[in-house]
Amino acid sequence: MRILHTADWHFGKTIEGRDRHLEQVSFVEELAEICTDECIDLVLVAGDVFQSPNPSAAAEELFYYAVDRLADHGKRGVVIVAGNHDNPDRLCAASPLAGRLGITLVGLPKEELGPTSPGAGKVYRVNGGQAWLELAVPGIDHTAVIAALPYPSEGRLKEILSQSLEDNELRQGYNDRLTGLFGALNAKYRPDTVNLAVSHLYVRGGIESDSEHQIQVGGAYAVDPQVFPANVQYIALGHLHRPQYVGGTPAPCRYAGSPLAYSFSETGYAKSVTIVDVQPGQAAVVRELPLTSGRPLVRWRATGGLAQVREWVDAGRDKDAWIEVELEIKQSLALDEIQQLRAMHQGFVTIRPVFQVLEDSLGKSPARLNSMPLNELFIRFYEQQNGGLTPDARLVELFLELSQSIQEEAEDDQSDSRGEVVR
Repeated sequence: MRILHTADWHFGKTIEGRDRHLEQVSFVEELAEICTDECIDLVLVAGDVFQSPNPSAAAEELFYYAVDRLADHGKRGVVIVAGNHDNPDRLCAASPLAGRLGITLVGLPKEELGPTSPGAGKVYRVNGGQAWLELAVPGIDHTAVIAALPYPSEGRLKEILSQSLEDNELRQGYNDRLTGLFGALNAKYRPDTVNLAVSHLYVRGGIESDSEHQIQVGGAYAVDPQVFPANVQYIALGHLHRPQYVGGTPAPCRYAGSPLAYSFSETGYAKSVTIVDVQPGQAAVVRELPLTSGRPLVRWRATGGLAQVREWVDAGRDKDAWIEVELEIKQSLALDEIQQLRAMHQGFVTIRPVFQVLEDSLGKSPARLNSMPLNELFIRFYEQQNGGLTPDARLVELFLELSQSIQEEAEDDQSDSRGEVVR
């Protein structure tokens, strides 16, 4: 059986308000072509289909279009579990229709999955139960038993996993509960089936990026690599946007990563899907297949100011990218200069001025600092905190007035305190 593992589509997500819909459409088309070219039998989608629990109509339409393309009229299996960004009920609302095309949608960790009626030449569920299913795929002489565990938060499990609010006890309670869940699912695996697990969770040691928000609370929702079923052959995960393997697990375990770069912290590494070839009783063969769709995210550091940015744009540098610009300047930009900069490249997402800081001739001696007037100390501090930008005279004046007021209040308090002692 040949399996494609993908995750973290985040349909509806933007970057600083810039629409990514066309890039996401391009990804869906590329994914469908990969499934055809690679003769994929089963697609596992490990959560976060949508960016929001209340996705736009365009995002939902793209999702339905995607799963329809992937299922290929019921000839290819598709199993999708909900991530923390997904509304479980909304994701599974189309289940009565999806099941007829061999598509399994799993919203909650304790969801019961029953068998579906076999159709001529179509994928169907042979058996199933709480968070697991057995899937038959046309042309394959063995079935796949899949432990399908959507994002298993305390709220979605509807359980209190620890009476304590201490991080260590919360973490241990969560880890123990998932070990128990996966242990029970391990009993569903058989020697004559392909044994898989798909989930949306954070395994300790995984590398995060800025585009994963609230991935855990105090580490409580991080699990150890040993929680997974002992007899599993491949573990397909979602949650982290950087494609990566997880060490210390009973079988190959991988985050497929997001198909598009969703933050500038993801600059510099390729996006991909994971292809897995596996047969009953044999080790899985895993490979990474790069994706080409979507605009790259890049950072520019222009030490030559506005003129250097204009030179790069004229040369066609990164013309199809989303760009974060760091612009070294000596003084703040005028409004017309900002407008010129924005008009240079439609891919400019963030423009961050970096003010050139002159070397501090006073050195770092505390004695030299203590001898400086208060207004000069404030100016130096303001420049350090704001990349070299000098405060205007009125701001310095307000600071000195506030400092004087605080000093007078402190002296009054000391006087009152001494008076109470004398009395």
